Amino acid sequence: MPWWRVVGAAGRMMIRAGVLLLLFVVYQLWGTGFATDRAQNHLTSQFAQLQESVPGDGSTTDPLTAPTDLPIPQPGDPIGRIEIPRIGVDFIMVQSVDLKYLQSGPGHFPQTPLPGQPGNSAFAGHRTTYKAPFNRIDELSPGDIITVTTLQGTFTYKVDAHLGEDGQVDSGHFIVKPTDISILDQDVGNRITLMACNPKYSAATRIVVTASLISPVAAATPLPPTDGTVTNNASLDTLAGGDPSAWPATIVWVLLLIGVWFGTARMARRWRRIPAYLIGTPIVLLLLFFAFQNIARLLPAGI
Repeated sequence: MPWWRVVGAAGRMMIRAGVLLLLFVVYQLWGTGFATDRAQNHLTSQFAQLQESVPGDGSTTDPLTAPTDLPIPQPGDPIGRIEIPRIGVDFIMVQSVDLKYLQSGPGHFPQTPLPGQPGNSAFAGHRTTYKAPFNRIDELSPGDIITVTTLQGTFTYKVDAHLGEDGQVDSGHFIVKPTDISILDQDVGNRITLMACNPKYSAATRIVVTASLISPVAAATPLPPTDGTVTNNASLDTLAGGDPSAWPATIVWVLLLIGVWFGTARMARRWRRIPAYLIGTPIVLLLLFFAFQNIARLLPAGI
């Protein structure tokens, strides 16, 4: 084969690879939000039903007399709504920090108390994808208000002050290593801790915001049994890696995509080109969406 044909073929392949990479970036930054929107709509309905199932209305329940015989939330269950007016946050939170659940909204570390209860209630969330609930937590300042509504009522937190880069206690956040699980300690008073990967588009470190409870505290409810979660073993921090359970689905969708891609090209050569691409292109784009959806699950939470 003449060298110029080899170079031409290699150039076309690189162009196609570049287009696919660009489309994947677009999917990551905007496409992932569609899945989160659907999940949030479903979680909102679920949480409203849970509120109706407790005595009174969970949004108006007096924390001092709130029910304590609530079932332990299962992974993926809605546990409450978090609102941070300063940075436009309004999300239903879910139980578990596994990446597959963080795609739905901020996730609760299950071995920490629920919001409003005694102790340190800790959460993780995305900063750049899946509607990026914690995208702007670096903008929070000491004194900013965080409101959380659970089945036990509505609780108000005030952002704590931390040592800033200028050496003054004027920052609303601080940075820790990925293996530093001291942010989940329970001997720090009644507070909420928000954590996300840092810097944006990376999982090199963690950005942390803490806020102290300034409203009445609710009674504690049972926690899930300890089973080797991140709270007692830093090496199991799933935020540092992707979701390995996504590999089978990723392989299937990628193989289907490749098959339809080459099938469309073959049909275009043997048949009329325009009708072939009119039929094949929508199918390729649909398969590409599902392939991207599963490839994204393999990436760290910071991406």
